[in-house]
Amino acid sequence: MKRRAALSVLAAGMLAGCAGVAPAPAGDAYVFAYFIGNGEDGLHLAGSGDGYRWDALNGGRSFLAPTVGKAKLMRDPCILRGPDGIYRMVWTSGWNETGIGYASSPDLVHWSAQRELPVMAHEPTALNAWAPEIAWDERRGEYLIFWSSTIPGRFARTEAAGDNAGANKYDHRIYATTTRDFTTFTPTRLFYDPGFSVIDATFVRTRRGDWLLVKDETRHPPRKYLQLARAASLQGPFAPLAAPITPAGLWTEGPTALQVGEDVIVYYDAYTAKHYGALRSRDLVHWEDVTAQMRFPDEGTPRRMRHGTALRVPANVLESLRAR
Repeated sequence: MKRRAALSVLAAGMLAGCAGVAPAPAGDAYVFAYFIGNGEDGLHLAGSGDGYRWDALNGGRSFLAPTVGKAKLMRDPCILRGPDGIYRMVWTSGWNETGIGYASSPDLVHWSAQRELPVMAHEPTALNAWAPEIAWDERRGEYLIFWSSTIPGRFARTEAAGDNAGANKYDHRIYATTTRDFTTFTPTRLFYDPGFSVIDATFVRTRRGDWLLVKDETRHPPRKYLQLARAASLQGPFAPLAAPITPAGLWTEGPTALQVGEDVIVYYDAYTAKHYGALRSRDLVHWEDVTAQMRFPDEGTPRRMRHGTALRVPANVLESLRAR
């Protein structure tokens, strides 16, 4: 097909969230994929039966060491369980690389060979490809992969408001590709531009519909908060962003969401305060801070959870992971 192009040629050369705690539906549980430190040792997993109390799995050891990219990191892991029951993961493989990592697994333990997907290789000046995510688009029968990248000069009017790191001026937008088989990919395209530097996009898929959740990465003046836009579909169009949902003045990143009973829970990394936080809502308008009700692995230590993805899994999958 004409629109399905040549990322596959480049690659050859180189589905998620009032009082009390709602349990998972019968037969379901939750897993949180995350990294620690700088992502050097790879994939970490935590498990939960209620979405509030999370325990490190595998004794806190990594499930998968990174092997792709120049830096060989595994930051920001995003795992999706597809309609075929296979778990597919993408991740940030380096701070200043234009590819992302990809691997798949039938059980979250045994993983395929890792591959680098050269998603921004066609942009020679691109600085990065950060925080990739996967969503299954059931309407179109394809996977949507999206991430944040800076292409210097592409959005010159907002560049001065972004983050500066050495010679690099980061001014991100969200880019995307789609695939049905993880062999052939559509050409990378600009996916979301709200008119300011934006990173860490994720879809909040709920009983009330879909929302796009993003971080405003503006540094001058600092924003660093999370906002939601109603999504007509996974391809958009997207409604205007609503007011920030995270606490005023708190720098946040790496949001992920679960539908837990009647509630949607958004988890986020309060990275400058060095703790994980959580909010919940039933209408996605009014939000309650439930951080104090959460238990995350190794909070308050250098091994604390960093930016990841929470997903629903069959209960027997979590049981198997806990038995390791």
